[in-house]
Parts: sequence; structure tokens; C-alpha cells
Amino acid sequence: MTSELPIFPLNAVLFPGGRLAVRVFEKRYVDMVTRCMKSDRPFGVCLIKKGEEVGAAAEPHPIGTLVQVAHCDMDQPGILEVVARGTGRIRLNGTHTQPDQLVLAEVETLPEGEVPVPERHGRLVEVLKQVLKQVGDEAWFPPARFDDAGWLAGRLTELLPLPLGLKQALLELDDPVARLDVLAELFPTPPGGNA
Repeated sequence: MTSELPIFPLNAVLFPGGRLAVRVFEKRYVDMVTRCMKSDRPFGVCLIKKGEEVGAAAEPHPIGTLVQVAHCDMDQPGILEVVARGTGRIRLNGTHTQPDQLVLAEVETLPEGEVPVPERHGRLVEVLKQVLKQVGDEAWFPPARFDDAGWLAGRLTELLPLPLGLKQALLELDDPVARLDVLAELFPTPPGGNA
């Protein structure tokens, strides 16, 4: 299924099920978020490939995440404090920029069903449990789904201090178990330890 949606290019990578907290102050994005909330429509979030978050339209990476606004406050005039939830991966099949520098894209939703976490990646479940204890409930949307490879890989990738390029490369992988395979290389099993 394809449809045209507004795109919010950011210096961040979000996965389905993930939580994005962002301060929105540029008029084009304040208007976009307001329109999306009023019509209960999603928008896309993509890592910036070229350009900056502020000013002229940035070129987004072609794979990103569909998001829905979960919460929005305006504590200061013209500034929105937005919390959005990733709902699915998307591919941009062509973009164009409006006069106000808002990027619109023909968006294709990329299917991703639940895939069980292979036993060999049990260590990653324990790593994420420790990370979630440290970051607290404000950094993610419960409930935890430690048995879902996509959810596990997404939360690890979002919450660990990984380079944005690696996070984007993981988002672009269609197979959630392949994402876990890459992440597992970052946490080798200690000598004499179990996988």
C-alpha cells in the first residue's frame, strides 16, 4: 500500500514500537503535527541523509518509520513537545518539497510480522532488561515483548549509544533476526559464558 505523507527528517532513527520525544518549533513541522493530530493521520520520520534539521529541507534516507502522535503539549507559544510512537517501517518512493520546505513522499509500508527471538540471542534479552532498568519507563512504550525479535532489536538499537549510520543500517534490514545477529556481535559471550 502506498500513500503520500509528510516526512520529518531528523538526526534520529526510530523503529516500530519505539518512542520519539521531540521539541517541534519550526512552523512547517508545528503545522504538520497539528494537521496530523486533527486528522488522526501518521507521518514519517527518517534519518537525515543530507542537510540539517533546521532551515532548508533536508534529504531523508529512503527507509524510515511511520509514526503516530501519542502525546503533545504546548508549554510555550509556538513550541510543541511531541511524543510519537513508531508504528511500522516505510520506504520513500519519491519525495518533493513544498514551498514551506516540508518534504512529502510517496510512502510504501514495509511488512514486518512478529518473529520469535532465537535461543542463541537470549543474552540480548538480558542486555535489554538491564538497559530498560537504567533508562526508566519514559524512554519506551510498555509492554515489553522480549520474545519478538523485531521489538528486541528495535529497543536495543534505539536505546544503546550506537552510531546513527549503524542504527540506520539495522532499520534497513528486512529480517529482524539479522538485526539481532549484528547486535550480538557487539556483546560477545564472555569466555566460559553461555550464549
